[in-house]
Formats: sequence, C-alpha cells, structure tokens
Amino acid sequence: MLNDVIKYSGIFVLLMLIQVLIMNNIGFSGYVNPFVYLLFIILLPLEIPAWILLIIAFFTGLTVDLFTATAGLHTSATVFVAFVRPYILRVIAPREGYEQGDEPGIAKNGFRWFILYVVLMVFIHHFALFYIEVFRLKQFFYTFARVILSSLFSIFFIVIIQILIIRK
Repeated sequence: MLNDVIKYSGIFVLLMLIQVLIMNNIGFSGYVNPFVYLLFIILLPLEIPAWILLIIAFFTGLTVDLFTATAGLHTSATVFVAFVRPYILRVIAPREGYEQGDEPGIAKNGFRWFILYVVLMVFIHHFALFYIEVFRLKQFFYTFARVILSSLFSIFFIVIIQILIIRK
C-alpha cells in the first residue's frame, strides 16, 4: 500500500512537471494544446473506488488549474473523465475480464487495448475541456478541430511517456 502511494505520488509529480514545464509551452496557433497530466488518471489501478478516483481527479485538475490560471476548466474536465472511466473500462474489457490488482498499461493489457483506452479517455477529456472553455456552439467546428488536434498530440505524448518513462 505504501509502495503504491509512493509510486503514484512520483508519477503525479513527474507528469505535473512535464505538463507545466514543457507541454504548457507547446501550442500551434491555438489549435494544439497537449495535456499529458491525464496519464495520471489513466494509470490509476482498475479497481480503485469511484469516490477516491473522483477526489484524486479533482486535485489533479486543480493542480493544473493553479499552474495555468484556468479557473476550474481542468478540474471539471478531469473530474468528468474520472466519472466516465469505469464505464469506459467496462466497455473495452477483455472477454475474460480484468484480474485482481490489474493496472492499465501497455505491458499488462497490450498495445491495442491501451491505445483504445487512451484515445477514449483523452478525447472525452479534451471535448469537455474545450467546450467548457468556449461555452457556446457558435464556433463548433473550430473548437472541434482543437479537440481533434490536441487529442492527437496528447495521445502521441502519452504513449511515448508510457513506453519510455512509466513502463514496468
């Protein structure tokens, strides 16, 4: 238990540093904003209780909001994606189901499963984030283009971080 707390605290700090120091400085004409801090929510154990997941997501989003001065945008999107995470995991579960103590990752679940999981989580997060930010449908296609492009870049960086840094 203590080892898990230390491990996930290290992952949290690492991803926040990557997000704040590197990813927040990446942007192409306002279309691309990669958010890799979402990998922390993605990598949490599969059987984590929903209420703990929501609390962790709240503080994860709040931390990003504090560094980016976005007044709750990341908090709301991160809590929303944490809310839908159990449903996504149920939909993409393997036929034999998950084993006790499983953690999401390429090494444990395979590349295809992990990519599908990350694509769904990132797209839902970015969709919520950018549409809450705009809060109107007037620029629907512009915002949707931002969602797609930012999701692609975020997925790319999340997979690279998973392969290079956070693998077992």
